Amino acid sequence: MAHEVVERVRDTDALVVLGLQTGGVPFAEVLADALEEISAHRVVRGSLDVSFYRDDVAQRPFVASSASHVPVDLSERLVLLVDDVLFTGRTIRSALNALGDFGRPRAVQLAVMVDRGHRELPIRPDYVGKNLPTSLSEEIVATLEGVWIGTRGEG
Repeated sequence: MAHEVVERVRDTDALVVLGLQTGGVPFAEVLADALEEISAHRVVRGSLDVSFYRDDVAQRPFVASSASHVPVDLSERLVLLVDDVLFTGRTIRSALNALGDFGRPRAVQLAVMVDRGHRELPIRPDYVGKNLPTSLSEEIVATLEGVWIGTRGEG
């Protein structure tokens, strides 16, 4: 995935890699490390918490949020959002809203480790680790150690 990003981005000096809290952060770190190794340039990295930008807060139990860490003004930067699993697209919509608090990026791209389908919004990733079609009753857990599929409600 890092090679694909370098091929498409070219100007890694303008790139900012932001992992979405909490699942996307470890993947963003690994991806940023790989990008630095390939490009031989330092890659700015950080994390973005979208908890307060969600449109479904009333429908979901609120989980403790982690602070966003965006180390630079995003104005005129290329932001690469990184998340673990892409499902409905609502988290990404929230992330796009949250980015406005940190400047106006020149462009935003999306990298996900697993795309499981079932989109509710017109959002499509630029980079995908694995497409994994699932049923609505299944849950996906993606970590640096691997990907697991389970059924909702399993203990």
